[in-house]
Amino acid sequence: MKRILVVSVVGLALILSACAPAATPTDSMPMDNNTMPTSTPGSMTMDNPEAAHMMEPISAPNVQPAAETEGGQPLEFRVENGVKVFELTAKAVQWTILDGVAVTAFTYNGTVPGPMIRVTEGDQVRVIVKNELPDPTTIHWHGVEVPNAMDGIPGVTQDPIQPGETFTYEFIAKPAGTFMYHSHYEGDVQVSAGLYAPFIIDPKEPESNPPAVDKVLMISEWRMTDGNTYAAMPMSGMEPNYFTINGKSFPATETITVKKGDRVRLRFIGIGQFIHPMHLHGFPFKIVATDGHPVPEAAQLTKDTVSVAPGERYDIEFVAAETGQWMLHCHILHHTTNDNVEPGGLMMVINVVE
Repeated sequence: MKRILVVSVVGLALILSACAPAATPTDSMPMDNNTMPTSTPGSMTMDNPEAAHMMEPISAPNVQPAAETEGGQPLEFRVENGVKVFELTAKAVQWTILDGVAVTAFTYNGTVPGPMIRVTEGDQVRVIVKNELPDPTTIHWHGVEVPNAMDGIPGVTQDPIQPGETFTYEFIAKPAGTFMYHSHYEGDVQVSAGLYAPFIIDPKEPESNPPAVDKVLMISEWRMTDGNTYAAMPMSGMEPNYFTINGKSFPATETITVKKGDRVRLRFIGIGQFIHPMHLHGFPFKIVATDGHPVPEAAQLTKDTVSVAPGERYDIEFVAAETGQWMLHCHILHHTTNDNVEPGGLMMVINVVE
């Protein structure tokens, strides 16, 4: 009886199927995994011009090699009626991240990272920004307590700075700590392309016992294929294949030389789109500040690895207790490669000498 019932149900289904009108392309039809349409970068971008723009190579007319080779250097200023005045120009250059590897970068003043703005808590700061990029841009002062009109959000707090235009930001520098500035216009592209830099606010009362060495390390990623530079981002086909500390990939990263017994402060800044667990060989360190804010001594963690997420800042300190060349690197080990070849990427040497 069970077999007869099954056959009857199947037969009825076949009859009903044959009698039903044919489906048209506009009908809503359920699909199983074998009939589900798939998306490709090409089909996705054809229907979404904005996505297509995000996936295009970074380009600008008449891009020249960078005149400087080291990023993140202190930016000079002038004082006008008690105001510290800095000047920035957003422009495209060819930036060398590694011997034989140059990316097309969007920069502040021609370097990656852009120049370090370092001021004292309470300073009146004015930053004049000229846009020589082919696209609009803005600057966001990440973590700095600025007036809303100075926050750099296009369409919210200001109009984008158009190519050829100039915009002036002005605010009081506060609080003390490790901060940064970066583009907030098409950040998926412009920040990935190099529009970022450190912003350090020293405390109004100078430190009684400052470290012997104080370094800023901005961590980011790049995608470079077939001679073209793309904005590295966590999506299929756009993952990074180069990783940089202060705009350089190992072995082009800086070697930090310190003396045995020195107390060393490293200021990690995550400006890319990927998390990086930074591991120091040889010495434990204390996390003394997070996102620009000091950690009370009783709450300071002692670690040898700290995960730096996008947008985060960690100030760490350690005592260089033993001589030798000690490695500092990301512990996602693919991030210590250059175009999938090890060693490279997010590695640098702490050289401790007598």
